[in-house]
Amino acid sequence: MTVLDEPATPAAAGPDRSATGRAASGSPPPRVGMRRRPAWRRFTRWSFRVAVILIVGIPVLAATTGLSGGWLLLFGDLPGTVPEEKPPVQAIPSKVYDAAGNEIGEFREFDLSVPMTPADVPQVLKDAVVAAEDQNFYDHKGMDPQGLARAAVANYAENDVVQGGSTITQQYVRNKYLSTERTVERKLNEIILATRVERDLEDKLGSKQAAKEEILFQYLNTTYFGGGAYGAQAAAQTYFRKDVRDLTVSEAALLAAVIPAPSRYGPRENPATAESRRKDVLAEMLRQGKITQAQYDEAVAQVLWYSGFGLPDRPATIFFPPPENAIGRYPYFIDYVRQYLIERYGPERVFRGGLRIETTIDPRLQDLAEQAVANGLAGTSAPLEMSLVSVEPATGFVRAFVGGRDFTASQVNLGLGGITGMQPGSAFKVFTLAKALEDGYGPDTVYDAPGSIEIGGYRFKGGAGGAIDLRSATANSVNTYFVQLIRDVGPNRVAELAHRLGVSRINPDKQYGLSLTLGAYEVSPLDMAAGYATIANHGVKADATPVVKVIAPDATVVEDNSGPRGTRVLNAAVADWTTELLTGVIDGGTGKRAAIGRPAAGKTGTAENYTAAWFSGFTPQLATAVWMGYSDTPKPLLGIGGFGQVMGGTIPARTWAQFMGPAMEPLPVVPFAEPGILPSPTSGIRKASREALPTITRDCGGPCVELPVLTTPSLVPTDPARPGAPPATPAPPAPPPPTTTSTTATIAAPAGARLSR
Repeated sequence: MTVLDEPATPAAAGPDRSATGRAASGSPPPRVGMRRRPAWRRFTRWSFRVAVILIVGIPVLAATTGLSGGWLLLFGDLPGTVPEEKPPVQAIPSKVYDAAGNEIGEFREFDLSVPMTPADVPQVLKDAVVAAEDQNFYDHKGMDPQGLARAAVANYAENDVVQGGSTITQQYVRNKYLSTERTVERKLNEIILATRVERDLEDKLGSKQAAKEEILFQYLNTTYFGGGAYGAQAAAQTYFRKDVRDLTVSEAALLAAVIPAPSRYGPRENPATAESRRKDVLAEMLRQGKITQAQYDEAVAQVLWYSGFGLPDRPATIFFPPPENAIGRYPYFIDYVRQYLIERYGPERVFRGGLRIETTIDPRLQDLAEQAVANGLAGTSAPLEMSLVSVEPATGFVRAFVGGRDFTASQVNLGLGGITGMQPGSAFKVFTLAKALEDGYGPDTVYDAPGSIEIGGYRFKGGAGGAIDLRSATANSVNTYFVQLIRDVGPNRVAELAHRLGVSRINPDKQYGLSLTLGAYEVSPLDMAAGYATIANHGVKADATPVVKVIAPDATVVEDNSGPRGTRVLNAAVADWTTELLTGVIDGGTGKRAAIGRPAAGKTGTAENYTAAWFSGFTPQLATAVWMGYSDTPKPLLGIGGFGQVMGGTIPARTWAQFMGPAMEPLPVVPFAEPGILPSPTSGIRKASREALPTITRDCGGPCVELPVLTTPSLVPTDPARPGAPPATPAPPAPPPPTTTSTTATIAAPAGARLSR
């Protein structure tokens, strides 16, 4: 027994503490003259010990607390109640108006008046959604640590957000109780609330299985499937014209596939992407044992098929166009506005929020654009297509937008680049031109431009047969000149400038080859119109937009682009000299059919083997891009409109003029600005001597790039912009539904665009 605080006595004090006793006990004798450490040293030692305790102890305490909290969150029974549901948004359609104030369309949720009960939902749809969205749904308690870890690994591997990690319960409570703001606080609330909802429902319904079924039903009844369709019943009706209870395995997989991003994965917007994701969901259902191998084989063979093509000639998953009342006037432009708004404000606010959307579309210009496209396509039929997009340089307002010949036949919006984008051919040379001028190259810069030239193992064709300066090379679109020019200024630096000017599909962080200047990488008509508009605006970029104002029902202005807009992204002298050189294309070069009797500048473009043709150009007041090509598969534009081969200087240039001429009639004739002094030349700039210019050859007579013949079996030709890297070879494309996909295919060799005329 130990007695605390008992006073010591000689009998009870234990060993003798005298010097003798100390020696007897084996303790060392005290040193003569021993002194205590100074106070500052004692304080330093004490501070060090405290610091060590804090440095080591606090993280351990935090980790322990976090693990304990996580354990309680997942497996405990934390106190708390589910909050009140957030007030439902009154479902008021949003109205869309043109620049003159005329109503041209509306965004409304799909008719949900047909009731949906748990008994209506087929098991195959539940299995598809669980397989695609939350494979551990029936096992977790609202939050799935494995799913979060899996998403984190996937996002890290892709260096992008490719998986969200949210469970079905988390998505449900976010829609029902929380805001959609992306904050850490909201995410934590979402996780905690998901566990509470599952706990309360399990208590109320008597079993975990019943709680899960209720959550899944509520999720399927309220989630957004695209096209204004909230809930699986609405989605089944709008896409397949049938009740949800009648969905097939393939149809259920398609609905599950579009949930993460309906505007990107929807069958109407991106059929090839939707088809790929449908197959992915079916594969996941098979892997998880939701369907048998026989069911998988049958469903995966049922390719997506648009009802407008008539009866399919093979097993198919048929989807339908939107209801007639959802199309509106100028349907491709309305589709562009819809995608623009949903990306910024979400579908709930767009389809239910009663917004007043004042757009940039000019009805006079839009009518002219549609007529010009109709004339350009006269005497032809689908799948031959054309797109025209016109942007006002000073404001970035999209004034005319034609995304295809017939929205009821195909909802693939070619004005936005369709599914894969389109190769612009030599219309992209304008960005190499601008970058060279930015680096200090001048209009008199001369290169020897032979009929063909070999660089880095590739042979480029389409030259001048001798020395030529930048002005003539631009007017006549000389390939062998521009591949040398981009070699010297750098393909990636040209890509950065193009993106800077407004070509959004060009990734400035990607590695590009010399064929970039020949247009062997995909863009969109909107991209090209926006990039050219920045040049027309003396290097000031006003971001392209279809919206002037967005106004809420309470008169709050949600978005306002009506004020001064624009950021300088290019030196004014560089932009104006680029314009000066582009006027030669129309005045006497490859784009003479684009002449409109007033100052205009532009550039022709023809993709490899005549598979697409462009004309992009501008006046000081308006920039317009025209694209022409087949939408089902890349094939040569031959024997159309009286032309043996359709190049940028033929039908596209003529269509551009048929639109721009009447469009400019009410406006004063404005000359282009006199170019200023270019920046000082970059050190090491290549300047050849000026020589007499020979006659320009008309065309390269076929593919303008030839792959080298390998003399050593082990030698692999490399992209000259990426030494040591083999040329990219695309994977075989998945078979798209006929006439619903867009544009040209990626060529095997990275240097693959033909000379534009």
